[in-house]
Amino acid sequence: MSSEAVKIRIGVRAARELELEVADADAFVKSFEKAVGDGESVLWVEDVRGRRHGLIVSSIVFVEVDRELEGPGVGFG
Repeated sequence: MSSEAVKIRIGVRAARELELEVADADAFVKSFEKAVGDGESVLWVEDVRGRRHGLIVSSIVFVEVDRELEGPGVGFG
């Protein structure tokens, strides 16, 4: 085991959402579908900062993929 200290944050069961930025949304969706289809208990996801997140598949209620706008927004929002 490495002697380098690494911060780990563990979430407990609660009514909340986890928001992650991933480099490839399609790859995430495919890995999620595979995890559900194969009956895997944990889905590991790496965000754009290189942090790894272990998600308990049976605890996932929904997945929303929100692609950011490529240009500046129009309007008052």
